[in-house]
Amino acid sequence: MTPPEQDTEAPPERPSLLWGVSFAALGVFLLTWALLWLNAYVVNDDLPNACHDLRRQSFPPEVACASFDGTITGGNPGWLEALFLASLITTALMGTMAAAIAMAVRRR
Repeated sequence: MTPPEQDTEAPPERPSLLWGVSFAALGVFLLTWALLWLNAYVVNDDLPNACHDLRRQSFPPEVACASFDGTITGGNPGWLEALFLASLITTALMGTMAAAIAMAVRRR
């Protein structure tokens, strides 16, 4: 008589790397959001007093002054906005994938 077979398959790994990337991207997102907010509401606080065409944006936060010749004063740097949006998307995607994998592992 042979002993019953045991399950030799190792349990799947938990998505700890995905969680790590998600939390790192969340940290970058919060840092860039703080920098954009500081630029809009602390550094460019006096722009509404000296500008005729004031442009306000709430997400990402921005207060900018557009002059007649097309130049913009007080706008956010493009690389900072790109980093802001990329980290937001990375946080959402990695967090969703990690949660889905964790739920699939838990159901087994």
